[in-house]
Amino acid sequence: MKELTIGSKKIVFIQGDITQEHTDAIVNAANSSLMGGGGVDGAIHRAGGPTIVEECKAIVAIQGRLPAGQAVITTGGNMPTRHVIHTVGPVWHGGSKGESATLKNCYINSLKIADDNELHSVAFPSISTGAYRYPVDDAARIAVEAVKEHLASAAHVDEVRFVLFDETTYTVYASQV
Repeated sequence: MKELTIGSKKIVFIQGDITQEHTDAIVNAANSSLMGGGGVDGAIHRAGGPTIVEECKAIVAIQGRLPAGQAVITTGGNMPTRHVIHTVGPVWHGGSKGESATLKNCYINSLKIADDNELHSVAFPSISTGAYRYPVDDAARIAVEAVKEHLASAAHVDEVRFVLFDETTYTVYASQV
């Protein structure tokens, strides 16, 4: 575990299973249908149970598919977290299609939702670095900078955790300190 302190707020880097986090919210690297899939998205849907699926269906029925870079919130279902913030990361196309701005928006919009809901702690996975093939080094830099930027003016969020599933990804994120 590594920690970075920003005033009275902190960023924590750990290797682990995000579905076991006892934070106010965890962030799901979702697909635009919000119906679960592989990787962290599938793990969150399996661990959270049918409540999350039903809430996601209701969101999609109202607003349609979730565009990349945007975020929505549901309850945490059967997980220890109170909420899941679902965000859709960009698919990597070589970096010339606005992927970095979209990825940054995933983090900023997720943290805005957390602040709007008066949440204090949020756990993120490494968004877009699995099936969407975003290079981990670039993704880590963008993620940590976006979180630092938001924490500087956050109304409620005072702890952000990066919960990385494998050692390689953890090492890359922890090197951002």
